Amino acid sequence: MEMNQYLEVFIEESKEHLQACNEKLLELEKNPTDLSIVNDIFRSAHTLKGMSATMGYEDLASLTHQMENVLDAIRNEKLSVSAEILDVVFASVDDLEEMVFSIAEGGDGKKDVSRVVEMLKKIENGEAVAEESSPSNEVTLSQSIQDYDDYENAVIQQSKEQGFSAYELTITLREDCLLKAARVFMVFEILEQAGEVIKSVPSVDQLEEEKFDHQFTVAIVTKDSSEDIQNKVMKVSEIDSVNVQPIVVSERNMKQAHEETSQQQLTVAEEEVPKHVQAKEQVKTASKQVAATSTKTIRVNIERLDILMNLFEELVIDRGRLEQISKDLNNNELNETVERMSRISGDLQNIILNMRMVPVETVFNRFPRMIRQLAKDLNKKINLEIIGAETELDRTVIDEIGDPLVHLLRNAIDHGVEMPDVRVKNGKSEEGNVVLRAYHSGNHVFIEIEDDGAGINRERVLKKALDRGVVTEQIASTLTDKQVYELIFSSGFSTADQISDISGRGVGLDVVKSTIESLGGTVSVDAQEGKGSLFSIQLPLTLSIISVMLVELRKEKYAIPLSSIIETAVIKKDEILQAHNQKVIDFRGKIVPLVFLSEIFEVPEESENEDFVSLIIVRKGDKMAALVVDSFIGQQEIVLKSLGNYLNSVFAISGATILGDGQVALIVDCNSLIK
Repeated sequence: MEMNQYLEVFIEESKEHLQACNEKLLELEKNPTDLSIVNDIFRSAHTLKGMSATMGYEDLASLTHQMENVLDAIRNEKLSVSAEILDVVFASVDDLEEMVFSIAEGGDGKKDVSRVVEMLKKIENGEAVAEESSPSNEVTLSQSIQDYDDYENAVIQQSKEQGFSAYELTITLREDCLLKAARVFMVFEILEQAGEVIKSVPSVDQLEEEKFDHQFTVAIVTKDSSEDIQNKVMKVSEIDSVNVQPIVVSERNMKQAHEETSQQQLTVAEEEVPKHVQAKEQVKTASKQVAATSTKTIRVNIERLDILMNLFEELVIDRGRLEQISKDLNNNELNETVERMSRISGDLQNIILNMRMVPVETVFNRFPRMIRQLAKDLNKKINLEIIGAETELDRTVIDEIGDPLVHLLRNAIDHGVEMPDVRVKNGKSEEGNVVLRAYHSGNHVFIEIEDDGAGINRERVLKKALDRGVVTEQIASTLTDKQVYELIFSSGFSTADQISDISGRGVGLDVVKSTIESLGGTVSVDAQEGKGSLFSIQLPLTLSIISVMLVELRKEKYAIPLSSIIETAVIKKDEILQAHNQKVIDFRGKIVPLVFLSEIFEVPEESENEDFVSLIIVRKGDKMAALVVDSFIGQQEIVLKSLGNYLNSVFAISGATILGDGQVALIVDCNSLIK
């Protein structure tokens, strides 16, 4: 069968299942007794195993199978969830991810996973996986590793009903034991005289061939007491220890065993059958519902959406052109047709833009696992809270914000949240809290990273800024706390040798800032020393089609994004004031500086004797400026086009667009104009 056509689907679905495994494992770590979570992980692993085997990725299928065995033992209450077991399962998921990514990049999906597989097998066989595990832990692990099938459960149950006791014996041979197989034979001989051996791990064949370390486990049903059994086995020489524990059959297994026994005796309660049938019917109905739901969505390659978006951008340009022609010709029928076409294309634009919107959880999903590992590496206790993961952003933005967020989160945990003993000394709980929050506000999406760590030390940041020449002493004395904190985004703070001098804040934050600003967004920081820090990122909803106010400077047209505009105004010339050698206006009680765009963009001056000045009040955060223009043209939706590599450093211009009359208008970058 030709598999290449299914490869893309396989990769996508594998990533989804692995992501689900990661999320559920983190959940399981918090609720180790919730077996429904284990069932969810098992289902994902099982599906992944089936898909991998079908596609011919045997290594992937084999590792998943081994992981599945451990999960099966947990869900059947034969293994208890522990940090050591979860570490190994997490490591397995990591290996699986690497293999899937290898396939996605055109590789063969092969990887040496023998170490992880060996550890999974050890867990399955009840052996300790961590060297630091105490002997008591090993015993506990050994006690709960036996994988009893329905038949064995039935035997144990029936034996108990007949007055027998069931025990698990964990027998450890001495390190210097030379004839392990002979000692095993002697142990089995004693046990078979005392009762009936129902299972051993490793198997009898492996024990005979000495394919085990120095420890093996045997399950036995007997009428002897545990002390008698232990004493008898200890009489065999070269035995180091014997741990005897009663076998506790879980309620589920007991029920299964009881049902099996009952079926054999044909005494199945009649009312159980309808329930069973009813449950099956419910499963069937649920499956049908899932199938019906799954047909309502289709997977579309993002490249196809990009092509659709590019074509639509051309259509928007032509729409502008048609509107212009219709206005010039002033023909009623043409006007009506163009208006209708504009309305439809507007709806179409919203649909296409919505199709490109992706929940930020696609980025946020990878953080809990990263935080867990980071906290473990740094010996810190971190509680990560994610709020608003369903908030949607344009796919283009989603692709870009991952790295800056990783950077900020690592900073918050590495340098923000203190060590547990320091936190306790400072009167805080030893577990640090990091909140990752996303929400919509107007035409923007805000993403915030907040921690309750040490905050930022104003004096140390300021001292470093002065040493590096980022600010002068004169300016430094006038800066507010927030302005000082924002100095950490300066490029002067980004080299590694400066990390320790400023409590670690500022490591590569200039890169974070430039990435966010390249997306048309802003990043700011606020902090309180000893209480914590808040990094806030503001991002535009979409990047390709934006609403702007078209203005004229002499005969040139410029576009100012509506998202930056507070309002437009026309004032008399004599309302312009002078303050600190800067022309300003009084805007609703606030002094706002004037920015003459014709001077900024060096538009040729013409003699003018007008008494009025047209202004566009724009803002960046809590700062404002009044842009002076010649006249307003009106609001319009435009397609943002990049200026290309040769013109990407033009001051205060973020791109260009083609207008309906064929003219090119430059798009003003208001953020650059406001300092």
